[in-house]
Amino acid sequence: MAKPAVLFPDLGFGLGLRPDHFAQVLEGRPSLSWFEIVSENFMGEGGRPHYVLEKIRSQAQLAFHGVSLSIGSVDPLKKDYLKKLKALVDRFEPAIVSDHLCWTGVEGVNLHDLLPLPYTREAVDHVVARVSQAQDFLKRRILLENVSSYLTYAHSEMTEWEFLAEISKRADCGLLLDVNNVYVSAINHGFDPLEYLGSMPRERVGQVHLAGHSTRKTPEGKTYLIDTHDHPVCDEVWRLYEWVTRSFGPVSTMIERDADIPALESLEQELDRARQIHQETFRAKQDRNPAPTPFERTAVVDAAGAHPA
Repeated sequence: MAKPAVLFPDLGFGLGLRPDHFAQVLEGRPSLSWFEIVSENFMGEGGRPHYVLEKIRSQAQLAFHGVSLSIGSVDPLKKDYLKKLKALVDRFEPAIVSDHLCWTGVEGVNLHDLLPLPYTREAVDHVVARVSQAQDFLKRRILLENVSSYLTYAHSEMTEWEFLAEISKRADCGLLLDVNNVYVSAINHGFDPLEYLGSMPRERVGQVHLAGHSTRKTPEGKTYLIDTHDHPVCDEVWRLYEWVTRSFGPVSTMIERDADIPALESLEQELDRARQIHQETFRAKQDRNPAPTPFERTAVVDAAGAHPA
């Protein structure tokens, strides 16, 4: 059987670029193949942010990751936002442009959160039309990231992974697979993260995010997780990433850290673990699409404790 065509290049291993590390990165440390920026932080007309991007893109590729497209909102697409994003994209020519499959506000009010959608046919049609509009305007294919979630909708008609896969195929867009978000939502809602990952259309996955989260307890003592990006990647997420690597092959992979940001050298060491997983996986020439064993499923799903009801 022929392998599906891959729509996005493998950029190797990168990091999210944060102001704490600008000086070191401008000096060429570390020597990484790519960095991801938060698009909104660079949408001004110039100044130091653009100077930083000009210098960095001379030594590495760039990925632009947005948090404000609000592709799932019922408000009209924000034309001013898209114009600023297109100007940034046209100037710096990133390898990847992405945002989140979510909504962030209503009636012009930004709620400053990445809110989940109901998984319905109506929502699929709505998002597909808006993704098509955005891609036509930007004149490029974008990636949508799965978000972590803390609630579900009673009238959803499908699973999150079915929803995500359907939108990516119909809109002809890519997927940014956040492995930590899959794990967070799996623990919070009680589904199998490997069923989720195994349902992703491989040819659509153009980037992988790895990050840390925080563990909390309800008053009843049940465990839930919050996607805080202020901890190292946990062992359970590394196991899921290993499964992704075996199943999907090489995909551009990076680590996000947005709070309690450590020294750059610490993030480099953490990224080395992703490299090691990749190298060991392909050195062993393991099957590209293995069927996880019951032990693997139990080890990953149950590691954080019992699922909330």
